[in-house]
Amino acid sequence: MIAMLRLRSAEAAQAVIRKTNVSNKNKMSTTQTYKQPNEQGYYGKFGGAYIPEMLYPNVQELQSRYLEIMYEPSFRKEYEELLRDYVGRPTPLYFAKRLSEQHNTKIFLKREDLCHTGAHKVNNTVGQILLAQRLGKKRIIAETGAGQHGVATATVCALKGVECIVYMGEKDIERQAPNVARMKMLGATVIPATSGSKTLKDATNEAIRDWINNPIDTHYIIGSVVGPHPYPDMVTRFQSIISEEIRWQLKEKTGKELPDYVMACVGGGSNAAGTFYHFLDEPSVKIVAVEASGHGVDSGMSAATTALGRDGILHGSRSLVMQTEDGQVVEPHSISAGLDYPGIGPIHAHLFSSGRAKFLNATDEEALTAAFELAKLEGIIPALESAHALSALTQMQFVKDDVVVMCLSGRGDKDLATYMKAMGVENTGVAS
Repeated sequence: MIAMLRLRSAEAAQAVIRKTNVSNKNKMSTTQTYKQPNEQGYYGKFGGAYIPEMLYPNVQELQSRYLEIMYEPSFRKEYEELLRDYVGRPTPLYFAKRLSEQHNTKIFLKREDLCHTGAHKVNNTVGQILLAQRLGKKRIIAETGAGQHGVATATVCALKGVECIVYMGEKDIERQAPNVARMKMLGATVIPATSGSKTLKDATNEAIRDWINNPIDTHYIIGSVVGPHPYPDMVTRFQSIISEEIRWQLKEKTGKELPDYVMACVGGGSNAAGTFYHFLDEPSVKIVAVEASGHGVDSGMSAATTALGRDGILHGSRSLVMQTEDGQVVEPHSISAGLDYPGIGPIHAHLFSSGRAKFLNATDEEALTAAFELAKLEGIIPALESAHALSALTQMQFVKDDVVVMCLSGRGDKDLATYMKAMGVENTGVAS
């Protein structure tokens, strides 16, 4: 299926891109910045739209209309009202005093775990369901790994009375049972992906296959900053509310808008893109992204794309991809379903290759240790995805007055079975 979704010729991909000429300063730039791709959807050499012919009309429609719709006054009004009254924004920027003392610096947690549905994903699904309605779509499909995007998609479909189909890897269905139950309770149909590693990559394959077969009435709500242009830019813009709030909240708390560091976990990378967005063109802010290295980068069971990947095409865009010499995608591994992906969003591939962001990684065991530390120090149980970012605090060299902002992208309810299993693991410090 992966091979079927590729157009190996960059020229072929360019042929399906419609240039967007807009004057609004909030819309697509004619010149590239770290924050935005160019008119063809490329961040440096990463991005674009590499798609099967059957998807040309869908993708072209999105490319030509998404910015116009997103910045139309009635859309902005409805979107902002839902973020406030339904999602619960702004989310708090919490000074983690005991965690700060532990790491001898000043750590603020952006509490996306307090969003309705329990993670940042709903920022994007609210935006995309409003966009889909304005495009006249009657059916929504989505892929999900940890289940948070699936829950967020099912939630907004219930809100708007739209049919919802969620594809989820069979392995992830087993390890994320609470979120599967939530999706079904919200009225979604959950379809297992039984091919390959039975995780997020395979769920994405199935969702794209569905979209090919239902091009007229269906909108695909992609949950991360991956996929063909305009998805990486569109999802980033919807998630940029995170860093927009961080700037004014940090100023209220510290007197300055710019932290010394911003940190977030990265799989596909939507929470990281939203956390970094309004700091990307601020050179004084150091950006740190943390991937999942599973059992170790060189173990053969890892998802650390920037350490192991190389240029390739996956799910409709050019990025860094974990692959064999002949281009076959390597199966990833992470204890965290949301980071269990063999690629990375093109915006993050560009941040890595340009050196704008520092990329670290954390193993399964390191993430578990960090999760238990936050629970014991601050009374907050994080999602396993967020725990990878927390783990990287031990890899950094901070000074006492540094201001570090970390995105706590989701809450740990969905991972309680994994945490319970780990209670007897010696390095968590929790007695069995």
